[in-house]
Amino acid sequence: MAEAYIIDAVRTPRAIGKTGKGAYSGLHPQHLARTVLAALRARNSLDTATIDDVIWGTSAQMGLQGGDLGRMAALDAGYDVTVSGVTLDRFCASGLTATSLAAGQIMAGLEDCVVAGGSEMMSHVVDYGTMLREKKVHIAGGLGTNNPSLDARHPQTNQGVAADAIAAMEGISRAELDAFGLESQRRAAQAVAQGRFDGSLAFVTDADGKVLLDHEEYPRPQTTAEGLAELKPAFAMFYDLPATREGTSFAGQISRRYPDLEFTPVHHVGTSSGVVDGAAALLLASSGYARAHDLTPRARVVTAVNIGDDPTLMLNGPVPAARKALARAGLTPDDIDVWEVNEAFAVVVEKFIRDLGLAREKVNPNGGAIALGHPIGATGAVLLGTALDELERTGGRYALVTMCAAGGMAPAIIIERV
Repeated sequence: MAEAYIIDAVRTPRAIGKTGKGAYSGLHPQHLARTVLAALRARNSLDTATIDDVIWGTSAQMGLQGGDLGRMAALDAGYDVTVSGVTLDRFCASGLTATSLAAGQIMAGLEDCVVAGGSEMMSHVVDYGTMLREKKVHIAGGLGTNNPSLDARHPQTNQGVAADAIAAMEGISRAELDAFGLESQRRAAQAVAQGRFDGSLAFVTDADGKVLLDHEEYPRPQTTAEGLAELKPAFAMFYDLPATREGTSFAGQISRRYPDLEFTPVHHVGTSSGVVDGAAALLLASSGYARAHDLTPRARVVTAVNIGDDPTLMLNGPVPAARKALARAGLTPDDIDVWEVNEAFAVVVEKFIRDLGLAREKVNPNGGAIALGHPIGATGAVLLGTALDELERTGGRYALVTMCAAGGMAPAIIIERV
């Protein structure tokens, strides 16, 4: 089997995903994606006619984010028309899955150079969804899409409600979750201050070439433990709202599967991932392509796996995904120098650390989505680039990247610095 190498990884600074407030909120979603695609070309002097495909992750493929964003952004970025593109949706894990598919194509010997990544304009998604709801138009998305047959088999709920339920089930207190959220902010502030992200950032510009954002817009470095303790739980409002046409509430969906579980709202804005706009892309290639085009690989893809887990709790997939990836690679947790686990909610990573018995300093060493934000379809590609940068900064060998996805899924990828 051929090796798949990561040649380069770029990402935009993440902007607040709110219309009128975020730096990117007035842009077309393809604008973000084309920015990172163009950056890969410029940074690596690519002849884009030699790229076999663009595999892109975008979760909410609605409105301006519809219509195969990967192909359209490649055209908008000036790629040769021979470069095809496809856009996929694995909810939060879309960007990670795009990368694993790209690596698989190269490892199978079917392609030699593939660009993978993802983007999400959460500002557009929120606005478009609000418009549809106001017009009483059914949104063909969400968990289960009101399918009664599926709901009878697998009740699904709001993700924040699921996070609260897991915290109760695992005995993880709000104080522990708050401490995790505070540490995410501290680590992100340190990373930004030390310029750890600078080498991989591609700045988004307007039509006049003006840089719209030159830093991460979401972090709150002024966060304190006292301030977090005063925040009201964010998902209490969903507990009694109907989740099904029959009127079962979001909390009731959990109780259908776990009738004896008592849980209360604990997660809030300081312990949940931030809503942001952003994009990220990676250039992957075979060894032959890299040699022929004078490109120096930065890492190789060791393995990539997927796993499903309980769709009712939906956030617990990262632990079994990591174990599956380690087993396939013939590695142990002690072999991994950097762990990047998406901070969808604090409980996800707290449980991950506890279940695998990990040293905290190796997990999300530069903060995560609680501090920096979670641009859904882009996050997996963002985390891979962040992990690679950290391996190079510290001289580490292996990194494992994983994340939960709606529907109770989780992919995982292990890379090795070369």
